Amino acid sequence: MEFVLLHPFLGMKFFYLKGYGDLIMVEIKLKGDVVKEFESGITPFEIASGIGPGLAKAACAARINGVDSDLRTKIDEDCAVDILTFDDPYGKWTFRHTASHILAQAVKRLYPQTKLAIGPAIDTGFYYDFDTDVVFTAEVLAEIETEMKKIVKENLAIERFTLTRDEAIDLFKKNNEPYKVELIEDLPEGEEISFYRQGEFCDLCAGSHVMSTGIIKAFKLTSATGAYWRGDSTRKMLQRVYGTAFTKSSELEEHLAAIEEAKKRDHNKLGRELELFTTSELIGQGLPVMLPKGARVIQLLQRFVEDEEQKRGWLLTKTPLMAKSDLYKISGHWDHYQDGMFIIGNKETDDEVFALRPMTCPFQYQAYLNRNRSYRDLPLRYNETSTLFRNEASGEMHGLIRVRQFTISEGHLMCTPDQLENEFKACLELAIYFLKTLKLYDDVTYRFSQWDPDDTEKYIGTKEQWDEAQGIMKKILDHLKIDYKIGVGEAAFYGPKLDIQIKNVHGKEDTLITLQVDQMLAEKFGMEYVDKDGTKKNPYIIHRTSIGCYERTLALLIEKFAGAFPVWLAPEQVKILPIADRHHDYAYTIKQKLFDLGIRVEVDDRSEKIGYKIREAQLMKIPYMLVVGDNEVESNTISVRRRGEGDIGSSSIDEFIKMISKEIKEKI
Repeated sequence: MEFVLLHPFLGMKFFYLKGYGDLIMVEIKLKGDVVKEFESGITPFEIASGIGPGLAKAACAARINGVDSDLRTKIDEDCAVDILTFDDPYGKWTFRHTASHILAQAVKRLYPQTKLAIGPAIDTGFYYDFDTDVVFTAEVLAEIETEMKKIVKENLAIERFTLTRDEAIDLFKKNNEPYKVELIEDLPEGEEISFYRQGEFCDLCAGSHVMSTGIIKAFKLTSATGAYWRGDSTRKMLQRVYGTAFTKSSELEEHLAAIEEAKKRDHNKLGRELELFTTSELIGQGLPVMLPKGARVIQLLQRFVEDEEQKRGWLLTKTPLMAKSDLYKISGHWDHYQDGMFIIGNKETDDEVFALRPMTCPFQYQAYLNRNRSYRDLPLRYNETSTLFRNEASGEMHGLIRVRQFTISEGHLMCTPDQLENEFKACLELAIYFLKTLKLYDDVTYRFSQWDPDDTEKYIGTKEQWDEAQGIMKKILDHLKIDYKIGVGEAAFYGPKLDIQIKNVHGKEDTLITLQVDQMLAEKFGMEYVDKDGTKKNPYIIHRTSIGCYERTLALLIEKFAGAFPVWLAPEQVKILPIADRHHDYAYTIKQKLFDLGIRVEVDDRSEKIGYKIREAQLMKIPYMLVVGDNEVESNTISVRRRGEGDIGSSSIDEFIKMISKEIKEKI
């Protein structure tokens, strides 16, 4: 029996025979556990076309036995197949990956001398890196978009093929594409090298891609920036063009509107406008200067964290900002983290070489080692507001999110094996408490960061130790019913960790809080306790932060609240606005009363119209404005304006104090 499947866009016909005799058939389980029989060699796209033109039109990729795959993959054994649309993360990735190839094809058509680098899909869309003398201005991006629309209208079939390594190198040398040649030369011998062709354009690519360019309807190029080839600052700076793509114009418009909102909330812009922080070229990249308002917010956070930690049995330490290399050699940082450290002195000639600390753990271990310990001392919880230094690459710097000097709510907890799970749970509960108070909890996800067994040089310890540590941590996380994803290769060099992840307004994900289980460093430092049976044992160590890096947290709070901090956290809680000079004495009397109660208050006594003063206070996101004029002076009252609501009426000073004090105390 012969079946004919018609490609809904390209007009292609796909034939396959179903019957008996010499034909090899495979059983394929589809959505809803429906099992059907097909001839061996059928592709997911042919299956989708057989189900219906609607599914074939929406198909972006496939999942075969749980493995993300291209629609062109030939199936030659029994399996389960899911047809993935744009609604699936991998389907979305595939759709946008195709958009990046359309971008590259348009650039090559318009500027043939351009050299191609890489062009992946990303969470928010896609990008492609180019080496060209053409500067990608807004006008040039508009021209490229127009050419991309032509390519979409041409509805070019996208075909996959493979070449040998030598054939691939010859192809791209002939096409004068040195970056592609370098990528191929880095691949191992015998590697299958795949390519995708659409019309005259051909690119080195592992895939996946949709079936034709005509499927990519709604797209937009959003920006162009510089990017070092392969992220190496010693290599050539390329031009990176970012874009995004959707299946519907309405979804694209919603996304672009969200981008505009993100720009308004971007802490790097808003934080400067609100005079929270600044930077100086004389000081250096990744070294922000906290202005009085930003410093006040961080101080409020630090006091909040330290007070809460003290309530929960944490003991505050204060340790040096630097140490001799001897300390880092014991901890393993010298061998595994030296590139990320700031070294003081010459390693080749100086008797003593120091380094600024990248983390506090080896310092707090010295506090543990101050005297002999027994099981009665455990758990022992040390916390510290730690200033740390990490030599981040210049291309990684971003506002307050990623910096070279930062302050962190760090802690290390030494405990017995039977205490480990409850103490880990308590550390997590503390972090969640802070996240909920700061209204960040709904924005986070969890990642169980594990070692990479294929790259053991990055880590200390044996496979058996890592298997044990990760097994213990998995048991704890599963008992706590944490919904986590696994991040292979994301562990610290000394142990697995739970990373609490969060995205900034632009969709870039970073780690906000970490909790790590460590069974290795205690032994390396000779940290012991005498157990109930009189034997000496090494404690387990939990490395943890409770609110993470204060600078990063401040950045996220700026973006979360668009600079309009909750009253308890606002650097300036009240602005008093006298209408005329004759009201200044009354305004300052009110200020003193509020100030004496610990409320952060200022008076705007400039000779400006009251409307101007109100607008400025609104722009600076002040939670409350108290307007005072003749009526207020006469009646001993204030006219209260609340941020976001405007005038909420007249009030006595005592009534206002009662209201704002409740908000501050309850952190609402």
